[in-house]
Amino acid sequence: MVKSSTAQLDSIFHALSDPTRRSILRVIAGKEKTVGEIARPYRISLAAVSKHLKVLESADLITRERQGSFQVVRLKAQSLKTAEEWLSYYKQFWNERLDALQNLFEGDKE
Repeated sequence: MVKSSTAQLDSIFHALSDPTRRSILRVIAGKEKTVGEIARPYRISLAAVSKHLKVLESADLITRERQGSFQVVRLKAQSLKTAEEWLSYYKQFWNERLDALQNLFEGDKE
């Protein structure tokens, strides 16, 4: 199924809204892992981890591949580009406000 860019962006931000899912992405960013390896450090059931993986997969942030009796999970970092592009538009506003704050603090020092 091909998602519109708005629907894709919504599903990416939904997936990233949960700290466990963000943590899972960080864990697999360096190296692919099996579902069991991903689940090991969390104090939640394997079924709960599987639900998190389904959300990440639905957002196209990960891929899962069966290798024998294991499922290997990989990060699809290129999918994060959609969110990065959307956020980069607002960078100009953050920079302006941070520059103004820096000027305010530097004025207080003098």
